[in-house]
Amino acid sequence: MNVESGGRVSPLDIGPEDFRSLGYNLIDRIAALLGSLRGRPVTCGESPVDVRQALDADRDLPNQGADPARLLGHAADLLFDHSLFNGHPRFWGYVTSSAAPIGALSELLAAAVNPNVGAWPLSPMASEIEAQTIRWIAGMLGYPTDCGGLFVSGGNMANIICFLAARQARCGHDVRAKGLNGARLRLYCSKETHTWVQKAADISGIGTDAIRWIAVNDRMQIDLSALRQQIAADLAHGDRPFLVVGSAGTVGTGAIDPLHELAAICREFNLWFHVDGAYGAMAAILPDAPAEFSGLCEADSIAVDPHKWLYAPLEAGCALVRDREKLRDAFSYHPPYYHFETEAINYYDLGPQNSRGFRALKVWLALQQAGRDGYVETISEDIRLAGELFQRVAQAAGLEALTQNLSITTFRFVPRDLEPGGDETESYLDQLNNELLTHLQNSGEAYLSNAIVRGRFALRACIVNFRTTQADIEALPPLVVRMGEKTDAKLRAAGLRGNPL
Repeated sequence: MNVESGGRVSPLDIGPEDFRSLGYNLIDRIAALLGSLRGRPVTCGESPVDVRQALDADRDLPNQGADPARLLGHAADLLFDHSLFNGHPRFWGYVTSSAAPIGALSELLAAAVNPNVGAWPLSPMASEIEAQTIRWIAGMLGYPTDCGGLFVSGGNMANIICFLAARQARCGHDVRAKGLNGARLRLYCSKETHTWVQKAADISGIGTDAIRWIAVNDRMQIDLSALRQQIAADLAHGDRPFLVVGSAGTVGTGAIDPLHELAAICREFNLWFHVDGAYGAMAAILPDAPAEFSGLCEADSIAVDPHKWLYAPLEAGCALVRDREKLRDAFSYHPPYYHFETEAINYYDLGPQNSRGFRALKVWLALQQAGRDGYVETISEDIRLAGELFQRVAQAAGLEALTQNLSITTFRFVPRDLEPGGDETESYLDQLNNELLTHLQNSGEAYLSNAIVRGRFALRACIVNFRTTQADIEALPPLVVRMGEKTDAKLRAAGLRGNPL
């Protein structure tokens, strides 16, 4: 399918008619996949060896090119037959949403134009669309719409961007030029905080020993009294506290820290207040949003993940910083080979990337397709279904309901002849539910993940899925009980369980 253009024949070009034919065929196959998701297993549960064999992973790169139609068809076969489908109505594992179909089409559109959204002259419309999308997301959160912000790969990077802005703003000297220079910086977060905070402390040079992991209360929220005591102790020791991280929906249980109270503590000690809202912050749009969300507007920075509760395809994270200049202070450099207008939006000034893809388009289009009311309806339904699951688990013999926050429900299987509580029994229940989770995931019937709740292994269902229905929720408890009883019998036969209590 080589195409001659100005005397040059490229092995990579595809003419308009061939491109149209390839595109129609691929779109037809994708449409068929989306229409068939409910009838497919969530995953085939294959081993790495199985997947590598299907790919023929050891083959060398061929010297000669191949027909694009055959290549696209083969790639679709591989992906459709050997993937975990987070768009399946019974995918409730990690906080990865069922992606809006308009996002798939937007990725094609973005790639066709291929703007480099690092500098405005390279991406005039794309830069402005990203800026508008940032304003819309900030407005949905009740955050100042004149904040600084940019799209990044996901929650880890969004949080790390805000972390680096905090480090520069609160270090006490120009850390970018001088390094830490002996500054004993300290940061504070609950023990439920996602591991991004360790990566940020590592990457930034502060070191993970600088993290103060604060205990949580019985609602899995950061303990404010313990936080105050730790800050005071560090100050007395000559350390420099600089950052407090609050969670707007922890990844394990969906707990929301008391954000307003955290903001007050940060003002008192002149600390940067960051909110990790990668999972839960978008629930702030709801008319009946949890009261803890009222403190979102007081944060110096917020991380959100549109590929979670805005249902965008991967990748789409978003960092928001109240004072746009704090982002510039943390990232801007102007070498002599840059010749870009300073009054325009140049995203290389606001983050670590120079070359940047057009991540905002899929979010921008989906926000308009559904509108604010559409997101209120969809997020509310996810939360309602998680609450329904909690109630059904609580009523099911053989299941123990543990926590329910936002759209995350945690629970575990407990054989009916066991009484939880003793150390030996609890250890067995951890082992049992761990093995049960593996069987559930490999079954393809439903996909859950796990959480550690008050020291115990729990099954975790996180519903950020607009395809999930009431019928799907009703089917889960009996499925878990059935598979739990089989797993318990297997462990008992292997001598890994003692006599019933």
